[in-house]
Amino acid sequence: MSRLMLLDGHSLAYRAFFALPAENFSTSTGQHTNGVYGFVAMLINVLRDEEPTHLAVAFDVSRQTFRSEEYTEYKAGRSATPDAFAGQVPLLKEVLDALRITHLEVDGFEADDIIATLATQGQQQDMEVLVCSGDRDTLQLVGPSTTVLYPRKGVSDLARMTPAAVEEKYGVPPERYSDLAALVGESSDNLPGVPGVGPKTAAKWLTAHGDLTGLVGAVDQVTGKAGQSLRDHLDQVLRNRRLNELVRDVSLPVSVDDLARREWDREQVHTLFDSLEFRVLRDRLFETFATEQGEVSGGVEVAGEVLGEGELAGWLAEHAPGGARLGLDVSGTWGRGRGDVTGLGLATDSGVGAWVHPATLTADDESALRSWLADPERPKAMHDANGPLLALRAAGLPLAGLTVDTALAAYLVRPDQRSYDLGDLTVRHLGRDLHAADAAPDDSSQGTLDFSADDDEAARASMTRATAVAELAPVLLEQVEGTGGTALLTDVEMPLVDVLVDMEAAGIAVDTDALTELEAGFADRVEQAQRDAWAAIDDEQINLGSPKQLQTVLFETLGLPKTRKTKTGYTTDADALADLYTKTEHPFLEALLRHRDATRLRVTVEGLIKSVADDGRIHTTYQQTIAATGRLSSTDPNLQNIPIRTEAGRRIREVFVVGEGYESLMSADYSQIEMRVMAHLSGDEGLIEAFRTGEDLHRFVGARVFGVEPEGVTSEMRSKVKAMSYGLAYGLSAFGLSKQLTISTAEATALMEEYFERFGGVRDYLDGVVKEAAKQGYTETMMGRRRYLPDLDSSNRQRRQMAERMALNAPIQGSAADIMKVAMLRSVAALEQAGLRSRVLLQVHDELVVEVAPGEAEQVEAILREQMGSAVEMDVPLDVSVGVGRTWHDAAH
Repeated sequence: MSRLMLLDGHSLAYRAFFALPAENFSTSTGQHTNGVYGFVAMLINVLRDEEPTHLAVAFDVSRQTFRSEEYTEYKAGRSATPDAFAGQVPLLKEVLDALRITHLEVDGFEADDIIATLATQGQQQDMEVLVCSGDRDTLQLVGPSTTVLYPRKGVSDLARMTPAAVEEKYGVPPERYSDLAALVGESSDNLPGVPGVGPKTAAKWLTAHGDLTGLVGAVDQVTGKAGQSLRDHLDQVLRNRRLNELVRDVSLPVSVDDLARREWDREQVHTLFDSLEFRVLRDRLFETFATEQGEVSGGVEVAGEVLGEGELAGWLAEHAPGGARLGLDVSGTWGRGRGDVTGLGLATDSGVGAWVHPATLTADDESALRSWLADPERPKAMHDANGPLLALRAAGLPLAGLTVDTALAAYLVRPDQRSYDLGDLTVRHLGRDLHAADAAPDDSSQGTLDFSADDDEAARASMTRATAVAELAPVLLEQVEGTGGTALLTDVEMPLVDVLVDMEAAGIAVDTDALTELEAGFADRVEQAQRDAWAAIDDEQINLGSPKQLQTVLFETLGLPKTRKTKTGYTTDADALADLYTKTEHPFLEALLRHRDATRLRVTVEGLIKSVADDGRIHTTYQQTIAATGRLSSTDPNLQNIPIRTEAGRRIREVFVVGEGYESLMSADYSQIEMRVMAHLSGDEGLIEAFRTGEDLHRFVGARVFGVEPEGVTSEMRSKVKAMSYGLAYGLSAFGLSKQLTISTAEATALMEEYFERFGGVRDYLDGVVKEAAKQGYTETMMGRRRYLPDLDSSNRQRRQMAERMALNAPIQGSAADIMKVAMLRSVAALEQAGLRSRVLLQVHDELVVEVAPGEAEQVEAILREQMGSAVEMDVPLDVSVGVGRTWHDAAH
């Protein structure tokens, strides 16, 4: 039997919005997504559990319907739609479009009327009908072939409202539910019931008289106060009945036959879920429905064998001659500067594979393997190679000739994708499932596998991954070429892999005793701040980490001004409390903010202590595919989030020290690189002049903006100009600038206008960037790194404005990131060519940290200044600052 599922989009998304906290579900651009996320999560569940053959989602257009025309107070009591929800309905419709699910709305009618019309059509065609809605009016649709899935809590717990369930709960069968609702009223629709009459009394009357018509005909026979109340409000009851009855014959552009489920648009789903940052939800969607939807044509096939002793050399000679590229998969563990190899999977792009365990290699095998791995003329392809390369290096198997990392290639093609999982890329670009059951070789047609009992699963999985990589490589390289990113991949990103592996393996030394003392000091600060906070509220020992307890103290006990309202009460997030402290200067808030700051620093230091390896060094992991702008990311631990300009940050940097056998640490960083990039890209003569003359940029700009001599620019003027200059490069609005500088929006607007009056080239450039990006669909850095911004033509104003800010920011920040990468490559190469032992340890923001060998400081400094300063040709000079010291802090400048 065909099964028709009908969902009330507004009702369910609204419930999801309140079930999931908005502050926990928003994109990096600030777009709230909790309503969309909750709805899609629920949709995946019901599609999996109910397996409908036909599907549609109905939406309300507005509150103006034929019901509000008859009764102007209809739904009048409802509160205004929260701003955080308003922009999510268009997003939900975009998701439905990508999933090829029909959605409908009709002027003058509600979503329930559309559902009732389609449900009636489905019943007439002997379809099983499922209605998913949080509106009780849909219960009147329940019948032998129609069930309502009604949310009990949020949208994850759905009650199956069958005829028996409706009657058990309300005391009347479904066809009488609208009669019952007319008598008792519906507060959400602002339909008042008969005073003194509840569901039990109404159900008893309807049972006695058959239905509302029978009750009305015998109204004079109803006794007691309730009977009199019914007679007094009979017109109201009849009006309620007219209004709550669902329309079953709305004129629609489709019929139920048009609602058959269709295959979704995988690429559109990827693009949209990337922008919404729904990585986990996308994985759930694909895992649940990919095969059912026909998205894959089968598994990745490999014909291979586990090689025994003495067999690897022959296999390589046969399958990796000359310039033939092989896919390479490394099994093992890696991280914190070390690794272990437990197996190697090899495969050609035609699906011929092999797997070896290091313990089985003979001397000839190992020699052949080393020769192949180290030969730059014998190309290899890997996926997410940094970790595996670290493991190979630890095993004494250095690799050369890595021509493509499929994760990096996919990143350059789609830098906003949230994940570059090999399995997902295989389905997306090859149309096959890496993890499908039939990914195992077919002995009858693809050759044989000679797996041992222990190695069977590991070998099959490894060879399958190697095959997928080998097949993906040419496909992704072609796409990279199509985006103009070939040079960026081959000349920057791929060479950088080796550099980062070297840096991760080296790590940076730390003074563990000083680190332990620092943690203890921050712990004392946490405790002192807690005592001060408690003292400010008469020693009430609340949990300072509990939002609920903080809300009680702040807004009830202390009676402070309310912050922004959320589902769980008034927000106690950092920005709100900082703003509240600025307004009130209450000692409890001062201590609370101090407690949060000290706690954050303590957690940072605790993370560093846990990260110290056996060699007394911290080995961060660098990731190239996280930031869409091209910036490197540091994880486990993140060394980029250590404060730079605070006293606490300086104390943390003091524990990073020069290692044994080296003389000092050297820090080299770019001065105002993003502002220099903006000057170059905009061609503004004023900014270019400031950099060429070597003047203080912000004092120079402040003099122009405020119309004074440079020496007349006060520190306050300079701070305002500095904030604005950097803000413009990040798409900062006048409102944002006003918040940042604690000035009025009007003053911020005037400041920006003065700036653009003096630096018209910047204004013209910023305007042109957005227009050009809207025309071609992407922005581009100086080196051709693209960032695609489909939301530039979105009908959703918030998403469009976010995309415009990204369009302003991406070329500037992305160009700065590219310059930093080129500088790293050139500096490392120059150090090696000079035969120096000094080595680059860290890259943090616009800074390189080098461990300097004895007697090499002068040469290292000259190399860093030369290579960083000449990394790219620009209309303004690249200024490099260099400092030297025993600690990272001492080397700062």
